Amino acid sequence: MQKKILILPGDGIGQEIVAEAVRVLDCLRDDFGLQVELETALVGGTAYDKYGTPLPEATLQLAKQADAVLLGAVGGYQWESLDIALRPEKGLLGLRSGLNLFANLRPAILYPQLADASTLKPEIVADLDIMIVRELTGGIYFGQPRGIRTLDTGEREGFNTLVYSESEIRRISKVAFDIAAKRGKRVCSVDKANVLECTELWREVMIEEGRQHPDIELSHMYVDNAAMQLVRAPKQFDVMVTTNMFGDILSDCAAMLTGSIGMLPSASLDENGKGMYEPIHGSAPDIAGQNVANPIATILSVAMMLRYTLNEPDLAGRVEDAVREVLDDGLRTADIYSEGMKQIGTDEMGHAVVAAMRRR
Repeated sequence: MQKKILILPGDGIGQEIVAEAVRVLDCLRDDFGLQVELETALVGGTAYDKYGTPLPEATLQLAKQADAVLLGAVGGYQWESLDIALRPEKGLLGLRSGLNLFANLRPAILYPQLADASTLKPEIVADLDIMIVRELTGGIYFGQPRGIRTLDTGEREGFNTLVYSESEIRRISKVAFDIAAKRGKRVCSVDKANVLECTELWREVMIEEGRQHPDIELSHMYVDNAAMQLVRAPKQFDVMVTTNMFGDILSDCAAMLTGSIGMLPSASLDENGKGMYEPIHGSAPDIAGQNVANPIATILSVAMMLRYTLNEPDLAGRVEDAVREVLDDGLRTADIYSEGMKQIGTDEMGHAVVAAMRRR
């Protein structure tokens, strides 16, 4: 049965890296029998320039009709002066909310070929394999009330609301426990329960859910300590589960342990496994159009799509193995280049991965 994939290149380097991911999808369709139909739409700054909104209703409807969404990146200097409601990032948040993509999966994996690219000592990060499960549609990014107001004194005050319901915490906990069951059977829940009542509830619910999974080891850690431990001894973690804001910060921290943010994909899933897949890096407008961006994170996002939404684990493995082969061959984009390797551009990397897929 043919599945529909919506392609959203977005802004900046999104155009380039998504083109290489589409190249991989075309290869899977033409050479390996993947039954997919691709459709493309605008989101982010490019959508604002054409339609006056970062998330046109037509794009949202196409996303709702699709089985999966592949997103590049949104944002750029030219849109930073817009009202916050019109900035490209609002398009991304609108997609997550509109599709109810509440579970964000962010793997932090260090490929052996890139051990020297990490800023940490190889013995600290060797064989690193962490999955961060981030709650994505609640917390302080979506809580109401929010805004900027002027007090009676004339001073301005900014305010945001951190709020989580019990049901929101339970459903993200179940995702974390299910993933841990297929990995190292360890979940570390990250909160700030000593200061924030909202995350005190988070911890209470996590403990209750943990009792339903006696085969999974559940631990708890305050977010400031978790940030330190990610740098001090990251291999102690298997699955980390946390709130929207904490997950946003910790996943980027974990990403840099691997040597380059350009290597890491992500998945955002709803309760039925439908997902939006994207690299965790931004639109990098300073290098857009220069054919130097690393497309591997976007290509690996396709692999996650194959694994979590399209139920094609063998094809996912083919893509992942092809990436490993390309790295074994010493091919590197600028962000992961080291002496003795061969530096190549965005499109060359995409072609190399496709060639490796066909050789396997």
